[in-house]
Amino acid sequence: MKIIVDAMGGDHAPLQIVSGAVDALNRDKNLTVVLVGDENAINKSLAECKEYDKNRLDIIDAKDVITNDDTPTTAIRTKKESSLVKAFDALVHDDEAGGFVSAGSTGAVLVGAYLKVGRIKGVTRPALAPVLPTLKGNGVVLCDCGANVDCKSINLVHFAIMASAYATAMLGAKNPRVGLLNNGVEEHKGNELTKEAYKLLSETEGINFVGNCEARDILSGDFDVVVCDGFNGNIALKSAEGTANTMLSLIKEGVYGGGLKSKLGALMLKPVFANVKKKMDYNAHGGACFLGVKKVVVKSHGASKAKSITASILQAKSLAESRICDKIADGMSVLAQTTQEA
Repeated sequence: MKIIVDAMGGDHAPLQIVSGAVDALNRDKNLTVVLVGDENAINKSLAECKEYDKNRLDIIDAKDVITNDDTPTTAIRTKKESSLVKAFDALVHDDEAGGFVSAGSTGAVLVGAYLKVGRIKGVTRPALAPVLPTLKGNGVVLCDCGANVDCKSINLVHFAIMASAYATAMLGAKNPRVGLLNNGVEEHKGNELTKEAYKLLSETEGINFVGNCEARDILSGDFDVVVCDGFNGNIALKSAEGTANTMLSLIKEGVYGGGLKSKLGALMLKPVFANVKKKMDYNAHGGACFLGVKKVVVKSHGASKAKSITASILQAKSLAESRICDKIADGMSVLAQTTQEA
């Protein structure tokens, strides 16, 4: 399995991206990685990495870079020599390439995937779907978390179909429980979008819809999938991330500013804190998958270090091997057939 990696995307490119790719190669002997970016910079980073199988790593030279300051659509269409555009070209034209990973501009990755890779038949809107940690340790797919800020109810139904296939492939969830992000659990709660989506989700065969999900319950472990429009999904994602960071900062402040007793107590609880940190680290699952396009596209966090890039590459390989895109296509085909029969 060959995974294409944008080596120049992200805050810590190219060293952390290259280092993550090398770690992925060493962890999976059935993996080939293609690094796309400035060849000199990539080779310089490789010189700082541990040993790896050079026969399973290729480089495509690309001298230009798409930054967060670029307008995504314009950049994808005009910056032909950028690492992102050349990486997408490699993904599309190489039959052995099963997936793609980038920590670069989210907008440019989404536009590039949409324009270069193309939508799966029947998908109205591809969606960005990260896997978040839960209290029960099962993980939950949040779909959409930012690709589509304005949605119709049918888009949320498509998100549910795609994310359910993803939850099965990524998390091993059987008959994934789907919740609809809302401001209350009652059926009548919400705006026009969520009320209409509730009705459609309840009536659509093949979706295990279990009702509304309040934002405080996203990480409860009671849902395998939570669907929403990208505007609310992005707010929910960043609120959870911000709350977690704030709580960790408050704990550290209390420990280091509370005197000897606090420090001794913290020392005794260190294994507990380490376990909580590990359990709630959403980067451990890799990046957010862009569901609904014809090949696996994984968007890593812009601040990703090597560990997260390694996880994203292995995630992309696993999803490609599970034929996630074919499963989504099958789900959309079944929906189209049932709609015609109705």
